[in-house]
Amino acid sequence: MKQTTFASLAFEQKKKPTRRELFLAEMEAVVPWSALLAVVEPHYPKAGRWGRQPMPLETMLRIYFMQQWYALSDPAMEDALYEIESMRRFARLELSDETTILKFRHLLECYGLTSKMMSVINDTLEERGLLLKGVTMVDATIIHAVPSTKNREKQRDPEMHQAKKGIRGTSG
Repeated sequence: MKQTTFASLAFEQKKKPTRRELFLAEMEAVVPWSALLAVVEPHYPKAGRWGRQPMPLETMLRIYFMQQWYALSDPAMEDALYEIESMRRFARLELSDETTILKFRHLLECYGLTSKMMSVINDTLEERGLLLKGVTMVDATIIHAVPSTKNREKQRDPEMHQAKKGIRGTSG
């Protein structure tokens, strides 16, 4: 059984959830964690070897996504985990360090897993009619939007434009 800390007790007693807490709760619900774990798990170090044991994969994955959502460097993510209770709870950890975060990010980059994970995320969000927009720590949000240029009457909206990557529109 995990021992409750004074900080945890104080956090549980507060009444109003912050925007960050609401965003993280929504991410908890919409991100396909098991599918993402399956993408990374074959490449992640196994516990039981000599030396420092790896952090739980799910914890590292959650930290990585918070880094992306809030545009945090490895040292800034470590600071945020020390300072922000809602982020620690989302990551399901007590505390972490910058070196562990750096090594996990490098593992994802080494095996090209970030693009695979983004495909899983985008497919899942699209199925639910959601769109994840690049965010900053101040205004992280999910936008409930249909990715279409057509209006409610199923007609092309003249004010909406759609483009594909690498293809320029013609003017005339």
